[in-house]
Amino acid sequence: MVNVIDYVPGATVLHRLNPVAKLGLAAGIIVATFLADTFPLLVGLLVLTLVLGAYAGVLKNLLSLLKLLVPLAVVMLLLQTAFVREGDPVVAWMTTEGLVTGGKACLRLLGVALPLILMLTVTKLNDLANACVEVLHVPYRYAFTFTTALRFVPVFSQEMNAIMEAQTARGVEYDTKNPIKKIKLMLPLCVPLLVSSVGKTDATALAAEQRGFYLRSRESSYKRYPLAGIDFAALAVAVALIVCGALL
Repeated sequence: MVNVIDYVPGATVLHRLNPVAKLGLAAGIIVATFLADTFPLLVGLLVLTLVLGAYAGVLKNLLSLLKLLVPLAVVMLLLQTAFVREGDPVVAWMTTEGLVTGGKACLRLLGVALPLILMLTVTKLNDLANACVEVLHVPYRYAFTFTTALRFVPVFSQEMNAIMEAQTARGVEYDTKNPIKKIKLMLPLCVPLLVSSVGKTDATALAAEQRGFYLRSRESSYKRYPLAGIDFAALAVAVALIVCGALL
């Protein structure tokens, strides 16, 4: 998932929303996806996320994540059809109830992951952390921890790629199509990646402490994040989506 959650600059309404309003809109879509129990609504929420991504110019990021999630969704569908035995037989071990349950589970998986990525790609992580501290009164250390973890996702992905390239130069064949063999090759990479991540985490903690991390408070931010009318409208849309998900 390299660079999928990187901020994409823009001047759209989504970019100009308060980070808390963006978070609320994404949460509304996610909650509505969990509550929805019909295929039209589940598909509609997924399409809504993709349309918003296209409008904000981040559709490429969403599609990149979608490519990674589709195989997982297929596996989830097969597992659901294997364990849900109610309904009429369709093909092999699959039943009508199993296909319906598995299809809804797949759509929920996609519908829950994409809104969060959409929100992150149109929001600077510093603004997200500061807005949560100011508007939601989240303690700064928790907001900082969350955004720092997100920043480390592409860093660790690049580190993993670097380790794999070094091992490939030594004759390790990571391009094998055998999934079991590939997993066995990937497991030893966890040790150097863990060592590298601990080192980066320790260096980040020392740097933050030297810059007065524990002195930071809600009032010390130099930038304010007031909620405007458009932000309340976005939150109202989020509430409407949740109501639709619960009723339809």
